[in-house]
Amino acid sequence: MSPTELRYEPIPVEKVREAVERIKGAVVRTPLVRLNVHDAPAEIYLKLENLQPIGSFKLRGAANKMAQIAPEELSDGVWTCSAGNMAQGVAWNARRMGAPCAVVVPDVAPDAKLNAIRRLGARYHKVPFSEFVETFETRSHPEMSGMMVHPFSDPEVMAGNATIGLEILEDLPDVDAVVIAYAGGGLSCGIASVIRALRPEVKLYAAEVSTGAPFAASLANGSPVVIDYEPTFVDGIGAPRVFNEMFELASSLLDGSLVSTPEEIAGAVRLIADGNHVIAEGAGAASVAGALAGKAGTGKVACIVSGGNIDGSKLVKILQGGVP
Repeated sequence: MSPTELRYEPIPVEKVREAVERIKGAVVRTPLVRLNVHDAPAEIYLKLENLQPIGSFKLRGAANKMAQIAPEELSDGVWTCSAGNMAQGVAWNARRMGAPCAVVVPDVAPDAKLNAIRRLGARYHKVPFSEFVETFETRSHPEMSGMMVHPFSDPEVMAGNATIGLEILEDLPDVDAVVIAYAGGGLSCGIASVIRALRPEVKLYAAEVSTGAPFAASLANGSPVVIDYEPTFVDGIGAPRVFNEMFELASSLLDGSLVSTPEEIAGAVRLIADGNHVIAEGAGAASVAGALAGKAGTGKVACIVSGGNIDGSKLVKILQGGVP
């Protein structure tokens, strides 16, 4: 089946429970903590995926996928296409499993993430952003060899991500809404699959940045559209388009998209750092920015802090009240 013909169903709960067992020992069961803020419109909770060994939720999906790759296939190496966090997830697992790893990265990838890729023993190949986005769809690149671990469009990756949803329901069974950063859709579709199956009344929202919110635009249009995209410090999300197979699944699972400006997201990064002494990258704070604006309702809202890999210079500027 070609990439353009892919269609996905919601990830079955049983597959998610299998993933829980499969990734034990490779990932951290992260805490869910209350956001320390006095005037929020909701009771906001933070799911701290920035506390994973690589500083991002991506470890979960990569671990679940790679645990099912045959040893003889691993010996040829693995590769992925990532702005940084999935690259680290695949590289971390590849090093643990003794497999070579390579990554296609965009020319806008931040230094903090590129340095982390190198430290984990992987090599990266930098390409223009348009070529980077195209690789998600073609699932091939002339500079890459071995097995591709797709960063989002893969049921096993989504099942690994979905383990976050099970943990939220265990720790906050009366949650009213969950807000999840939307980049490729693998995180939001994974989490939404399991929560929609077990607690269908819970509201489920994507979180996007206003400089590149293709899911919100596609929802408004009723079908995928291409939009103008401007790179910002919120480098883990934001794109000119959604992918058809992911849009079809996400639009059936999610109740909408909460779009925040870079300024609002920087404010959320600052608030999380000041109130909870937690470092969130832009994509990791986008969910919190949406909840702080009251867009997720007034009840108990769980926000996925999807990662904490932000360049130190950008973090300093944000903490000083600016926007990188």
